[in-house]
Amino acid sequence: MTTTITFNELRKIKDMLPSGSMQRIATELNIDAETVRNYFGGDDYNEGKAVGLHIEQGPDGGIVKLDDTTILDKAREILRI
Repeated sequence: MTTTITFNELRKIKDMLPSGSMQRIATELNIDAETVRNYFGGDDYNEGKAVGLHIEQGPDGGIVKLDDTTILDKAREILRI
């Protein structure tokens, strides 16, 4: 199921995460930390993998369509939102 969120909302969630959260999410999901960073808008594909993130330009940073919300769900779990 595809979920839609604005890029700015996605970055806001990332920015609210406490230090070390990228590694924590990666460890809990058994994936590379760079893959988690790529999910939140990073672009290191030498170390991390693509994550089913599709960005369409527009207001508020554009629209992001997420093919899988597992990483976002973990981030929200950490933030309890």
